Amino acid sequence: MSFNRIILVGNLGRDPELRYTAQGTPVCSFSMATNERRKDRNGEMQDQTTWFRVTLWNRQAETASQYLQKGRQVYIEGRLRVEEYVDRDGKPRQSLEVTATDMQFIGTRGDENFSERAASASAGGGPSEPPGDLTDDDIPF
Repeated sequence: MSFNRIILVGNLGRDPELRYTAQGTPVCSFSMATNERRKDRNGEMQDQTTWFRVTLWNRQAETASQYLQKGRQVYIEGRLRVEEYVDRDGKPRQSLEVTATDMQFIGTRGDENFSERAASASAGGGPSEPPGDLTDDDIPF
């Protein structure tokens, strides 16, 4: 038996991008950062930022596109994989890719209605899973 599950709470690094597969399935992607404060060798606090690329499917994709924006805090749960690629300079790179299965909006203190609006909009959407008959070639990005 194996298990792949990640839970993230962080902030969007860019506005969500909503697209549709050839079959009309909504797909939303955005970058997300988590921050951790640690002491360095000199005892000073340093921020360590980790970036993730998140993909949502179906109703949750549409909801994320409607309510999320750059800087907004969000809770994401899903499966993690490491994507390897070569950048423009020919250097090998890696990115952390998350296929989200759950998303919860986290409102800010100054926007208490945000969480309520978003929660009602995402209710009943079911898990944010890619349809079983899709392949990576069906994703428009």
